[in-house]
Amino acid sequence: MTLDDIADWASLAGYEALEVAAWPVGSQHIHHAAHLDVAGLTAGDVARNHELMERHSLTISAITYCENNLHRDVTERDRIHQHLRACIDAAAALCVRHVNTFIGRDITQPVAANLKLAEQHLPQLTQYAADRDVKLLVENCPMEGWHPDGYPANLAYSPELWDWMADLGFGLTYDPSHLPWLGIDPLDALEHALQTGIVGHVQAKDIQIDSRARTRHGVFGKTVKRASTTDVGWWRYRIPGRGQLDWNRIVDTLYAARYDGDIAVEHEDPVWGGSLDKTLEGMRIAAHTLRPLITTTPGAGR
Repeated sequence: MTLDDIADWASLAGYEALEVAAWPVGSQHIHHAAHLDVAGLTAGDVARNHELMERHSLTISAITYCENNLHRDVTERDRIHQHLRACIDAAAALCVRHVNTFIGRDITQPVAANLKLAEQHLPQLTQYAADRDVKLLVENCPMEGWHPDGYPANLAYSPELWDWMADLGFGLTYDPSHLPWLGIDPLDALEHALQTGIVGHVQAKDIQIDSRARTRHGVFGKTVKRASTTDVGWWRYRIPGRGQLDWNRIVDTLYAARYDGDIAVEHEDPVWGGSLDKTLEGMRIAAHTLRPLITTTPGAGR
């Protein structure tokens, strides 16, 4: 679907904001959508996007380009940083306050070496954003699929790392679905993040855990018959309302902390996926789950 098609559908389905994907045009990965050509953005494109959002009573909550900012290949890392700067420039031009990304990891190096690498190279990116009145946010997705053994490859997966990220100038895109399988209480983690003031954006995705399968495979997941790094065998992501997260408590915790941002549904549910029709139905289910919990008072969040 084009961004025009998505905006038309989303406004009718009960959404008020869009998190817009901005991978480079021509990216081949199935998840790498280029709904906004940030590298080629013109003044005319800016005007057309403003008109599109106004016509459908929508806003853009964030521009998203989640790639490995610590990629082991220096040339590829520089290319990623260059495109991330283009995302920041586009956000500034479109008056969008957030750009979402990952920290990433050089999987050939230990974590301690990666922390030093990040401290050396990433503050320049957060400062580039700040100079343009944009906040660079990092989602707490472990990105275990980037590691050959399925270990975390995005150094943003725990509250300890959130504090470290904040020192580098990053904010947090909080996604509770990644936390339970890591043994992290999503509400405790959210309260901590809200107290430190780093939550700039929230993604709504649920999780379903099979505790008996975990007992068989252990927390690291299947070993002998694993089909891919993400084939762990004891948990899977779900649409909000079809997993086990308490969305009433999550949303109430956000209100209690006076969070005034957006909640963007992220769809990775295998039950409600595989075709456009099923995917859109999953997005409707998510909207129906969350809408009763979210006030329509202007300025109180979407």
